[in-house]
Amino acid sequence: MGIQGFARVVGAVVVGGALGLGAGAGDAGAASSEEEPSAFTLEDPRITESSGLAASRAHPGVYWTHNDSDDGPYVYAVDGGTGRTVATVTLQGVAPRDVEAVSVGPDGDVFVGDIGDNLGGGWSEVWIYRFAEPERLRDTTVTPTRYTVRYADGPRDAESLMVHPETGRVYLASKSERSAGVYAGPEELTASGVNEFVRIADVDIEATDGAFSPDGSRLVLRSYFGSEMYRWTDEGRPEPVGSVPVSTFGQGESVTFTRDGDTLMFGSEGSNSRVAPQELEGEALPESAAAQREKAERSSDGAPPREGEEGEERDLVVGAIVFAAATVIWLSLRRVFGRRRD
Repeated sequence: MGIQGFARVVGAVVVGGALGLGAGAGDAGAASSEEEPSAFTLEDPRITESSGLAASRAHPGVYWTHNDSDDGPYVYAVDGGTGRTVATVTLQGVAPRDVEAVSVGPDGDVFVGDIGDNLGGGWSEVWIYRFAEPERLRDTTVTPTRYTVRYADGPRDAESLMVHPETGRVYLASKSERSAGVYAGPEELTASGVNEFVRIADVDIEATDGAFSPDGSRLVLRSYFGSEMYRWTDEGRPEPVGSVPVSTFGQGESVTFTRDGDTLMFGSEGSNSRVAPQELEGEALPESAAAQREKAERSSDGAPPREGEEGEERDLVVGAIVFAAATVIWLSLRRVFGRRRD
């Protein structure tokens, strides 16, 4: 093969390889995101009253959960693929009273809400425990930070704790058939005093759990048999969007978004309870997830890329051509100088 023919081959290979690299990067990105969520059963015989659920930030496909009461200071990491417990975290120095919720903050810390009040508002104070999500999934004991909580308008029964994924602010949703509401804590919780939570919105649902979407644009609250989605406004208030079907049966207790925000995972209470996905549609879909879905649909339909995306592809092609040209020049010079030496 002559040098020109070889150069053409090299150019084609390099350009094709560069374009393939671009496609591969997209595929790798898709592969590295959370796999399509599927239903699973909590296999651990110790988990008989799963009352809260939170998708791990550090470990894709893993969910944090805990029992309601009468279990001890334990939080369980469960593999969403097998339903098996892969780590048990023991909260040292904690004597839980009525643990009802769990959430993961933007810094990767796990927040556990000892916020239940079966006396209907008979306890003047409740607590939140916080610990760093372990880097390795194994049984471990930690000493959590403990926050004392009071409501500005008097004691409340609550089962929902939500940590905003951008601001890190903690919110609670009270559970009441007639006066349920969302409460905001201080911008930063303090472990040295009392944290007062102030009512910021009324909600028409007897919430048994709640969660923010990963981008913070949506808040979901669920009840025993249904769920409601809210748009989280720039002012930090929930704005009703509509109902979302619940994908589990039995006593509905828990809910969380998947890591990509595309799907809700609903859990129920009881031995060998089931956690099942519910894909989101329309206005219920968080903004970032809606943008990703639209991009994927345009790509599959062969629609032209939006401004910015086209520029990135053009830059990739130009770079590949420049590299190919440089390769041809180098080979040509090498051949010329080689002949002179001969």
